[in-house]
Amino acid sequence: MKLLVTGGAGFIGSNFVHHTIATHPDWKLIVLDKLTYAGNLKNLEPELSDGRCEFVQMDICDRDVADAVRGCDAVIHFAAESHVDRSIEDASAFVRTNVDGTHNMLEACRKAAVPRFVHVSTDEVYGSLGDTGLFSEDTPLAPKSPYSATKASSDLLVLAYVHTYKFPGLVTRCSNNYGPYQFPEKFIPLMIAQAMAGERLPVYGKGANVRDWIHVNDHCSALEAVLQRGREGEVYNIGGGCEMRNLDVAKLILKALGRGEELIKFVTDRPGHDLRYAINCEKLARELGWTPQVKFDQGLADTIAWYRDNQAWLDDVRSGQYRDYFQKHYVQREKTFAAR
Repeated sequence: MKLLVTGGAGFIGSNFVHHTIATHPDWKLIVLDKLTYAGNLKNLEPELSDGRCEFVQMDICDRDVADAVRGCDAVIHFAAESHVDRSIEDASAFVRTNVDGTHNMLEACRKAAVPRFVHVSTDEVYGSLGDTGLFSEDTPLAPKSPYSATKASSDLLVLAYVHTYKFPGLVTRCSNNYGPYQFPEKFIPLMIAQAMAGERLPVYGKGANVRDWIHVNDHCSALEAVLQRGREGEVYNIGGGCEMRNLDVAKLILKALGRGEELIKFVTDRPGHDLRYAINCEKLARELGWTPQVKFDQGLADTIAWYRDNQAWLDDVRSGQYRDYFQKHYVQREKTFAAR
């Protein structure tokens, strides 16, 4: 298998690279990443240093992606702008990357006759749930933020290509991830970083928003199953089966780090903040035999331990020094796609 991973220097993408190299050492992995603020080559340092994957710095909106996908057996498409707060401030980068970039990838893969394309999306495309119910694959799309609207658009593009061109695409929609290498603007790593530093933990509103949490390792194993055995043209929901209020997650983190709840600081709620997400992933279990394995209490403990053990990584990310790593420690290979 020659597999192209877009956005592979980001949080979920880099964890997927770790997972795939560990479970399929005979696969050839090519990581394509623009290295925006959320892309960090330190996430892939072991694999890059020993040559277990190839890295190409490239924007998915560039025409050169046609060269990158040529000869690949599959593409798994993580690359996206993903932070809701940033999309509220300025949605233009989200439209460009998530919509235009995905369209560019689809065209390149269609013309190169790539046999498999897995598009990694989010449960946020379904909008907000009330106190009851679960998102299924048949739930109507009702995105409520600029971010989720652009992800819904990219989902529909993939499915339209399946219908119109018989394109070998699949879509996955996952609930909130947590785990190592997550950029600390996201909720759980932000709470951990603030608590470790003895600083206030900013919690939106009253902390009543509910999310279905899944450890990134479980997400990666689900994506592996979809990549290998999923049916073309299908949507697969991926969830952790663990609904938690944001406030309760913050309290668990404070307790684990020996900090008091007085560090919690309620801040003005995000505009249009979705109340609750919850995933029904029975289809994935029924068709592909996948179920989440990491219990939230153990996963959260492992995640806290990872950030404590990798303080240097966290400090570099929070200071911005990680962005110098590419120039100082890694020489980009020439783009010799035609020679592959």
